[in-house]
Amino acid sequence: MRQLSDIDRDAIQLAQDPQFPRWLEQVTATGGCAHPIHLTGSTTTRDAATGEILHHYDTRNEPGERLLVRCRNRRATVCAPCSRLHAGDTFHLVRAGLLGGKNVPAEVREHPRLFVTLTAPSFGSVHRATADGERCRPRRNVERCEHGRPRGCPAAHDDTDPLIGQPLCPDCYDYPAHVLWHAHAGRLWKAFTDNFYNHLAARTGRTRTGLRRAVRISYAKVAEYQRRAAVHVHAVVRLDGASGPGDPAPAWASCKDLTAAVRTAAAAVLLPTPYSRAVGVHELCWGSELDARPLRAFDGNEGPADEAIAAYVAKYVTKGANDTGAGTDYRLSSLDDIDAMPVTPHVRALLRTCWRLGGLAEFEPLRLRAWAHTLGYRGHILTKSRVYSTTYTALRAERAAHQGATTKTDLPNVPDTVTDAHWRYAGSGHTPGAALIAFGVAEDLACNRELVREASNATGDE
Repeated sequence: MRQLSDIDRDAIQLAQDPQFPRWLEQVTATGGCAHPIHLTGSTTTRDAATGEILHHYDTRNEPGERLLVRCRNRRATVCAPCSRLHAGDTFHLVRAGLLGGKNVPAEVREHPRLFVTLTAPSFGSVHRATADGERCRPRRNVERCEHGRPRGCPAAHDDTDPLIGQPLCPDCYDYPAHVLWHAHAGRLWKAFTDNFYNHLAARTGRTRTGLRRAVRISYAKVAEYQRRAAVHVHAVVRLDGASGPGDPAPAWASCKDLTAAVRTAAAAVLLPTPYSRAVGVHELCWGSELDARPLRAFDGNEGPADEAIAAYVAKYVTKGANDTGAGTDYRLSSLDDIDAMPVTPHVRALLRTCWRLGGLAEFEPLRLRAWAHTLGYRGHILTKSRVYSTTYTALRAERAAHQGATTKTDLPNVPDTVTDAHWRYAGSGHTPGAALIAFGVAEDLACNRELVREASNATGDE
């Protein structure tokens, strides 16, 4: 007879608790969140005029006297249920800026729009994926670097080869430049957008001041780690009139001009780092591999479709450095943490470089040690300009209002109410048995969503 494990015993004990049905309701309400936040407290709604209590909720009646709420972590490796919700919000956020909706007028689909990819420059030759027997880095003559390693690679690497993204010579690779480029990625993007206005003005024969009075550039961008552990940026760029998405772009503004301005604006970015006796000065720039394509809205024109772009961005927003082996989801506290990490020698060298440079006074503002787990990259995975579309906060409030309407208790129709809320953090996560049950809940909900999606596709519903 098989002996019960500690997880099994914990799950059985939990299921035998008289309050288990209510606990299961809470777990289901969080979508099976892997690391829920535990709150204690109460909320009371009163009539503002009379002081009469219209509704009162207190966690003292809940299992363990706690209420479970989502952790809202976007990373699939940390919490798959919350990452799926975050991906859905991202899809609607990006889609609204392309096709309208969520308080964005539908006319934005007629504005000039591009899908832009900006990459990091080369910090040293790395092995690359090849296809159809193509060789990685063929050379006619066998040349060697100053460290005695071949400058080329005659092998063919499929996409699963662990060599992909690894330097041909780690000693030739410019690890400080790689780390400092990550740390300045936000400033590089700001320099690019500033240049964009200037270069578009020059291309269309207008002054910079005149252009800024006539148009407004809106964008949403997502950062993604490449196999070489360097970040590159995917961005939806839209040209509006001066007043924003409700204002059509001028007739003289074309996608052709936008595409040309993107290329020259990116090429003109040059950002020097502070001088350091340890690594000197690095002049940071965008990589030469740049892509800018006009978008279409199901009109048959060339270019990727809006819906596909929104789905693409939503897919990558749930990924972190850990997904490509380019770091970890958690902050590091010492060099011992780096030694214990199951990463490639290339990533370990980047982590060590972050730690080393982070100890220098000239790089203290970059907080490289605090961001060593992301290889020095400090930006949010997804950022957007102010009027591109809606916000995550608005999407979450809309969802909460919808859920509240479907589960609303019968309250008197009082125009003016006052709500007093008192909440306190009481912990997070699950016990082993609870985690097992929550995982099952999350899987069931994901399966149900897939069945609904398949049924919707079969009937042609949106």
